[in-house]
Amino acid sequence: MSMTQEHYDIIIIGTGAGGGTLLQRLAPSGKKILILERGSYLPREKENWRAAEVYGNERYHTHEQWYDKEGHTFRPQMSYWVGGNTKVYGAALLRMRERDFEAVLHQDGVSPEWPLKYQDFEPYYTQAEKLYDVHGEFGTDPTEPPRQSAYPYSPVSHEPRMQEIVDGLKQQGLNPFHLPVGLKLNEVERTLWDCIRCDSCDGFPCLVRGKADAEVNGVKPSLVYANVTLKTLAKVLRLHTSESGREVTAVETQIGDETLMFSGDVVVVACGTVNSAVLLLRSANDRHPNGLANRSDQVGRNFMKHLTTAMVALSQKKNPSMYQKTIAVSDFYWGEEGFPYPMGFIQNTGNVLTDMIPAEAPSRLADLLKFAPKVDLDLRPQYQLAAEHSVGWWFQTEDLPNPTNRVQVVREQIYLDYTPNNLEAQNRLVHRWTEILKAIEQADYLIPFSIYPRNHMPIQVMAHQCGTCLFGEDPSSSVLDLNCRTHDVDNLYVVDGSFFPSSSAVNPTLTIMANALRIGDHLLDRLK
Repeated sequence: MSMTQEHYDIIIIGTGAGGGTLLQRLAPSGKKILILERGSYLPREKENWRAAEVYGNERYHTHEQWYDKEGHTFRPQMSYWVGGNTKVYGAALLRMRERDFEAVLHQDGVSPEWPLKYQDFEPYYTQAEKLYDVHGEFGTDPTEPPRQSAYPYSPVSHEPRMQEIVDGLKQQGLNPFHLPVGLKLNEVERTLWDCIRCDSCDGFPCLVRGKADAEVNGVKPSLVYANVTLKTLAKVLRLHTSESGREVTAVETQIGDETLMFSGDVVVVACGTVNSAVLLLRSANDRHPNGLANRSDQVGRNFMKHLTTAMVALSQKKNPSMYQKTIAVSDFYWGEEGFPYPMGFIQNTGNVLTDMIPAEAPSRLADLLKFAPKVDLDLRPQYQLAAEHSVGWWFQTEDLPNPTNRVQVVREQIYLDYTPNNLEAQNRLVHRWTEILKAIEQADYLIPFSIYPRNHMPIQVMAHQCGTCLFGEDPSSSVLDLNCRTHDVDNLYVVDGSFFPSSSAVNPTLTIMANALRIGDHLLDRLK
């Protein structure tokens, strides 16, 4: 049985990088705001930092089953908590390059031009970096865009082993720089902030709230305002419209055993790239037979996620670093001699921990360790030895938009029809980096010992998802206008990674946050 609830000025569905940031911008306005989150608060428990639980058992990922293009089920690595996927993100927060907003020729096609340009987002990038405590250094990234002000905090320092690698990369003629990260860290006086610079950050929830995520920096500070109401374990099932189909009149929400109807002057969908498209598709009605706001037939299409590869570089040298995710390299972002097409971006992963290897390490490494001399049948000594001598690397290459890469809902089930593209650029980047690491190792040892096993991330790794609700000026070819309002429904907005026309090759999170602040200003003007 459905029960009608009170009316709000603004309803926000989702508390991740888009919804949590938007809430932070709107909360001081005095407007009556309801924010609905399908998950609960992520529990603070010792398991937050246990690799066997986080990686081996996927303790903080959903148990949902989605379907791929072959009709096979898979468990997506999605985190439904207050703060969304940012609760377990690596906190790398980078601006898209200025040229990323233009049309860019790739070997496999064209990355399309954005209807807004870098200068439209630049002030909001600055605000987002301040809001999310970004540590970085301007002037060292050869592809970085111009900026009006410095990073709010100085870069996270390299530990000795990481500094050795930086020095080796520079000797190879490269330009490594400090990876911009959102941490609540003060390296001069550690007691002033919460981050303890531990080895359980990238992919882990932060037990001490030292990571600048959307709950800690967005939602929590907003709840001090009496005009803000957060409902957790509140799964939005569908959106209902007026008879004309021009406005959302009710947000149908399941909370426990009850189905409640909430109404608002403005409704913002911020469920994440896949789930925002799913909600619109499930909200089909007589006026919107193909899904809400889907006159263009673009809802769910052009799904993108970076082509990502994880590498473990295993060498003679020990790596005692406690927090190693400090290095980034963009020298091959736009290509290299002999390959005039973009290749991608390189950064450290978090620490390679002993209990991560059985679940997360490249299969080539795991297989190798099984044949190494061992004590009885216990592989843990080998895993520990490998972890102590490892440095993790993460590669991301742009995934080009393709309308056939799409999210669909079939008999209430989520289908992700996805085929990667731009594969040669991805492979070239990984092979090029392997050559560089071998050259560094050769400089250190006459007879080096090194292996570089790697994994290309499969479909269930949903990091860096974007697309599915393209923004643009033409209602026949886009879902959203330039303010991320749907062309077809006047009071409906989508504020997450869905609006991206292209994915670039840097982490999309800061752009999602910056755009949420931009749309927040627009909504404040609308609701005056």
